[in-house]
Amino acid sequence: QVQLVESGGGWVQAGGSLTLSCVASGDLGSIGTMGWYRQAPGKQRELVAEIVSGGRTNSGDSVKGRFAISRGDVRDTVSLTLSRLKAEDTAVYYCHVVVRTGSYWGQGTVVTVSS
Repeated sequence: QVQLVESGGGWVQAGGSLTLSCVASGDLGSIGTMGWYRQAPGKQRELVAEIVSGGRTNSGDSVKGRFAISRGDVRDTVSLTLSRLKAEDTAVYYCHVVVRTGSYWGQGTVVTVSS
């Protein structure tokens, strides 16, 4: 079993910044992919950014140039720095990890951007 604990969500004004963090624990083995998705009210869950095995990153078009993903010094952590936030970035942000036993999701952390 794998557990993911997110932190760092909150309320911020448009143009501001936030950093989200996720700590993974449990039967991780070799982590294939670690990253973040988000789901806004009434919309489907979408990729924000992820780091795949080997260090390559993928990100959604709407966040390129504004959000940055990084793995922590401890390998089982991942952070997402959200900059130049817009009202449309308001969503529940979910940590996601893919390991040998499957795909796992965190409970989510809410980011609210006020325009």
